[in-house]
Amino acid sequence: MARTGIDKAAVQRARQLLIARGEHPSIDAVRIELGNTGSKTTIHRYLKELEPVSLSGMASLSEPLGKLVEQLAAQLQEEGQARIDAAQAELDNQRRELASQLQLARQALGELQVRLTDKEQQVHSLEAKHRQAHEDIEHLRASNREQREQDQRRHETQVRQLQGQLQTVQLGMTARQEELTRLHRDNERLQAEQRQAQSERKVMSEQLEQRDAQVQGLRAILAQAQGASEEMRRQLDAQTLRLEAEREISAEQGRQLVGLAAELANQRA
Repeated sequence: MARTGIDKAAVQRARQLLIARGEHPSIDAVRIELGNTGSKTTIHRYLKELEPVSLSGMASLSEPLGKLVEQLAAQLQEEGQARIDAAQAELDNQRRELASQLQLARQALGELQVRLTDKEQQVHSLEAKHRQAHEDIEHLRASNREQREQDQRRHETQVRQLQGQLQTVQLGMTARQEELTRLHRDNERLQAEQRQAQSERKVMSEQLEQRDAQVQGLRAILAQAQGASEEMRRQLDAQTLRLEAEREISAEQGRQLVGLAAELANQRA
């Protein structure tokens, strides 16, 4: 039963406040939000009514993890039921024993009434222990369900992270493949340019060899021309000197002729 002041509306308000703060509305968190009051079993029941737990999300788990969770759930259920059955059997045995003792006590004198009262108190104590054990088992089941839900959410988060990382790696591999293709094309282009440059360099080398041969020939011709030019210059200088000498002789002969003409003229006069 819920404690004083704890009802479904209070649990709902506490749950909404936790969600608004971004916290998970677990049983312990809701109980703390309620001021550490209220039975965990009652809080769990109200939370179940406010947000039913769906096991359909188990399908998103991987098969090994799903089987493990199912096995754990079955094992917990079996263990809890075994504890409940054992407690119930023990309680039934004690009840039968106490009922038999109570029957005998009722037939005794007044002093047996004290023992009867004590036995009744023991029965109430056992019933209280039985209720507490049942609540503990329910709390354990709720905690196990909450743990499974947390494991499921953590697994889904890890799956999403791994998918994001895989997508990032795939994009990186695609970019690297494109870069490798571009580098391969550039390498082929550079090799073609290198082959063309080598061919052009070979042609230029052949042309340079031809030009070197032509230059050597021109140098030989130039040397011959320079030698001929020097010879012609010497001959020209010699001819110039002869002409100068002849010019001097002619000038002297001209002067002599003028002198002779003048003398002849004087003689005629």
